[in-house]
Amino acid sequence: MIERIFLAGASRGVGREIAKYLTTNSLFQNHPIVALLRDVTYQVELEAMGISVAIADALHTTVLEQIMLREAPDLVVSTIGGLPKDGVRADFLGNKNLIDSAVKAGIKKFILISSIGSGDSAEALPSQALQALKSVLIEKAQAENYLIASGLTYTIIRPGGLKSEPPTGKGILTENPKISGTIHRADVADLVCQCLRSDRCNNKILAAIDRDKIYNPIPFEEFLL
Repeated sequence: MIERIFLAGASRGVGREIAKYLTTNSLFQNHPIVALLRDVTYQVELEAMGISVAIADALHTTVLEQIMLREAPDLVVSTIGGLPKDGVRADFLGNKNLIDSAVKAGIKKFILISSIGSGDSAEALPSQALQALKSVLIEKAQAENYLIASGLTYTIIRPGGLKSEPPTGKGILTENPKISGTIHRADVADLVCQCLRSDRCNNKILAAIDRDKIYNPIPFEEFLL
């Protein structure tokens, strides 16, 4: 079955790397992909990659819901977050609106990109980092909890510190909430796209780190897809 993929937050960062992976990997070559963008800045670039583009702000519920129902995706990936121009964070509210729309559209699976330090992984970060990221991590935890309570089949991926460098191929997943480290955005994209095709990660919360860049070398079990 050819499944439709809806990617929210494809303009930059992990979202852009996911877009690249989906459009260059043969496993996804026949899958229709729709990217949700807040404005038209990156529309031409994404369309050149073979991706359909829908323009809407995830903070605006009505338009977002209309798009989701129109596109009728099977799989949703959200990398929504960060501080927009108007100063209103989308880490919780934007994802909440996306989750609500996905429920109404009857999607099969929702993958949320969160962060190590969110929820029960707070102990993985030093207190100074937790304090600096407190407001962001609170919203990310709210988004995680909202998704879990939504009834959707979900996967929550919490990357470690992100780097914009070529993939190493050493990205791994683990259910251990105490692990921390760094990982390249392209390797996160690889793991996310593997999760799109794996039922093993359904209803799981997984940390994503580079196996060679772990900060706290504690015993952990790698989660195999």
